[in-house]
Amino acid sequence: MSLVDIQNLTISFGGKAAVSDLSLKINKGERFGVIGESGSGKSLTALAITGLLPDNAEVSGTIGLDGAPLPDDEKAMARLRGQRIGMVFQEPMTALNPLMRVGDQIEEATRLTGHEGDSAIAGLLTEVGLEARHAERFPHQLSGGQRQRVMIAMALASAPDLMIADEPTSALDVITQRMVLDLIREICDRRQMTLIFISHDMRAVAALCDRIAVLRGGKLIETGPVKDVLSRPADAYTQKLVAATRMAARQGEPHVADKILLEVDQLTRAFSQGGFWRWGQQPLLAVNNVSLSVSAGECLALVGPSGCGKTTLARMIVGLDSATSGQMRFEGTAYRGSDLPPTRRADLSLVFQDPFGSFNPRLSVAQSLGEPLRLMPGLDPMEREQRLVDAIESVGLDRAMLARFPHEFSGGQRQRLAIARALVTRPSLVVLDEPVSALDVSVRGDVLDLLARLQNQFGLTYIIISHDLDMVAAMADRVLVMEAGKIVEEGKPAALFAAPQHRLTKALMEARLPDVAA
Repeated sequence: MSLVDIQNLTISFGGKAAVSDLSLKINKGERFGVIGESGSGKSLTALAITGLLPDNAEVSGTIGLDGAPLPDDEKAMARLRGQRIGMVFQEPMTALNPLMRVGDQIEEATRLTGHEGDSAIAGLLTEVGLEARHAERFPHQLSGGQRQRVMIAMALASAPDLMIADEPTSALDVITQRMVLDLIREICDRRQMTLIFISHDMRAVAALCDRIAVLRGGKLIETGPVKDVLSRPADAYTQKLVAATRMAARQGEPHVADKILLEVDQLTRAFSQGGFWRWGQQPLLAVNNVSLSVSAGECLALVGPSGCGKTTLARMIVGLDSATSGQMRFEGTAYRGSDLPPTRRADLSLVFQDPFGSFNPRLSVAQSLGEPLRLMPGLDPMEREQRLVDAIESVGLDRAMLARFPHEFSGGQRQRLAIARALVTRPSLVVLDEPVSALDVSVRGDVLDLLARLQNQFGLTYIIISHDLDMVAAMADRVLVMEAGKIVEEGKPAALFAAPQHRLTKALMEARLPDVAA
C-alpha cells in the first residue's frame, strides 16, 4: 500500500509551471530516490509534501498521506510535519540555529511527541552514532558529518512515518558520505520508515534506494526499480545522466616536470585553542610539516577527509593565510603566505568552493570580475575592459553577461564566472577548491572539459582540492593524500587508486560508491 500518493501535481509561479502534472506513488517502507538537474522540481515536490511551499506558489492536484489528503489548515499541517513527516535539509549549517546548542534544537523537535528530556535527546544522538556529550555543543563545533547526523536525529525525533532527505551528502567527503548513507539505510530498515531521497548524485541514489524517479523541467521522465532504470534507461535524458557519471581516467602523455613552479618546504599552520575551557591546550596543527612541489603545467590533486588541512594549505599557497613555520617559493620568490609580494599576487588565483557565496550579490559581474585587476594598477581602462571580455568569453559565456548580477545565473554558469574571475589576471597557478561538488552531473562534465581546455590553451598549472575521486582520476597528473595536516601518500591516480598503501587511502577507496549500473 502506498504511503504517499501524488496525483497531477502542478506548482506554478507567476503562471509559469515549475512542476507539471506530476503523479507518483511511494510505498510504505520504501526507499525512493528522486533525481534530476537543478530546476527539475525535486525540492519543490518535497516542499509540497511538507506544506512548506512559498506563499506565491500556485498549486493544483492532490497529495495524499496514508490514504488521507494533506490538510489545508496550516496548524494541522504543522502537527503533521512534527508527528509524521521528518525533513533533512541540504545544508545543515544553514538549517541549524548557530546560537543554540544542538541538544536544545533536538529537544524542540521532541515536544510534539511528549518524549522530552535528556534521555530522549541522548537516545536520538546514540541512534545516529553520536555521543550524548555532543548535545552540549554548538553547530560550529561539529564536523560536517556530525551536523548532518544532528539533522537526522531531529528528523527522527517524532518517530515519523516518512523522512525526506534533500541532498544530505552533497558536501561530504567519501568516507563520511558512505557513513551517512549506511546510517540512513539502517534507520529506515529498523524503523520500517519510508524515505524520499533527493539527490543529483546518482551513485548515492543507486547505493541507497529501491525505486527511482527521474525529473526534468518539472516533469516525470522515467520511473521504476533503481537497477532497471540506471542499467537500462529507456529515455534519452536518463541515458545522458547515466553516461555523465562515468568519467574516464586521464588519457594522453604523462606530464613531464621540466620546471618547478611552486615549492612548499616544511610548512606548518597552528591554530590556538584558547578560551577559558581550553586554556593550556596544545595548538591545533591544521597543516603539519608539509613539503611538496608543483611543476609548471601540472594538475596536482589534494584529497582527504574533511578537516585534514587541504583548504588551509591552499589558502597559504595563494597568500590568504600565513604559515606558523616553514616557507614557500613561487618561481623563486620566497614567502610564508600573506607576505606574498604584491607583484606576484596576480600570478596565483583561487576558485572558491561555493561560487554563489564568493560573489557579492550587489556587484555586477563586470565589477566582481574586475576586483582582482586592482592587483594590476598599471592597466589602462581599455586594457581592463578587454581583460574582462577575454575572461568571460574564455569560459564560454557572452560579454553581454558582464552587466548581469550573480543571482541571474545558473549554478553551472556561476562556476564558470568564478573560473573567469580567477583567470582575469592571467595567472600561472590556479587553485580550485571543490570546483564541481555542488553541480549537476551533466554540468560537472562541462566544467571539467572547460578546465582541461583552459589548461591547454593558457598553459595553466592546477592544484585541485576535491572529495570526488572520479573527478581526480579524470583530471590529475598526481595525487597527494592528506590526513591530520600531513601528506600520508602520493602517486599517480591510476596506480594510487588501484593499489593504495596507506590505511586512509584504502579507506577512501573502500568508501567509494560503485558505478550506477554495477
